[in-house]
Amino acid sequence: MAKNRICELLGIEKPIFQGGMAWIADANLAAAVSEAGALGIISAMNADETYVAEQIDRIRTLTDRPFGVNVMLMSPHAEQVAKIVAEKKVPVVTTGAGSPGKYMSLWREAGIQVIPVIASVAMAKSAARAGAAAVIAEGQESGGHIGELTTMALVPQVCDAVDIPVLAAGGIADGRGMAAAFLLGAEGVQMGTAYLVAKECGVHPVYKEMVLRAGDIGTVVTGRRFQASSCRCLKNAFSRNFQRIEYDPATTAEDVATLGNGALRRAAVEGDRENGCFLAGQISGLVREERTAREITDDVYNDCLQRLRGASECL
Repeated sequence: MAKNRICELLGIEKPIFQGGMAWIADANLAAAVSEAGALGIISAMNADETYVAEQIDRIRTLTDRPFGVNVMLMSPHAEQVAKIVAEKKVPVVTTGAGSPGKYMSLWREAGIQVIPVIASVAMAKSAARAGAAAVIAEGQESGGHIGELTTMALVPQVCDAVDIPVLAAGGIADGRGMAAAFLLGAEGVQMGTAYLVAKECGVHPVYKEMVLRAGDIGTVVTGRRFQASSCRCLKNAFSRNFQRIEYDPATTAEDVATLGNGALRRAAVEGDRENGCFLAGQISGLVREERTAREITDDVYNDCLQRLRGASECL
């Protein structure tokens, strides 16, 4: 992968992104991933520009390697955060929950590589037209807010539709998944759930324990009834109650929109097993031990290389 376009574009050694997980992906975790030769990403989540600026300043004390900030475009602070990342000249911005078109000129003038998370071919084409450096094609296997298509179906269609590099996300936590993504046409991967249990990840220990104990059918999707806020999380009392209320005939879309308020913080910060929303992907069943970010990154990358070199032996 010496001539990999993602690595050349961003100045990283391994074409692996750490997902921008709200309440989880802070400067400490992002720095550890970047130090491992991949791209660590700070989550701006719903935080204001002061928090984001502090996190950017902190990561620069921990590493001199490239990093990114994930900007959630539906955040009430999105405009202020967009300006801060431009002022701070963050190397990479990934985006979610909307189109980054409004801020593309600002970010590109600041020399930022903009890489949106997309869930369809139409979104990928729109991002490419707007000047995105690459896109992250995220399948519904991912934790958090998801689209309709699986990674296996989405990635090759996006790769055929755009000329910019494509990273695959959703259901990837080891070298097999990364190798499969490359065979589908991707030039990099993004992993979230795998890094949830990194030793440098400051999420509540209960969260890590729940991911490590999850099996192949340990997640569920809430919010599908109204198609506006489908979200994959671990099964627990919160998710069961959410689905019960969601499918009550008397429940409205407005009711569902408020059901999860504060639930992610209760999971990530407070470790509330019953009332927290523990976002995690379907790949949780393959995440079996807490390791350092470097160990996770190196194992995935090196195993991927080995499997790609040996792929012809399968024929």
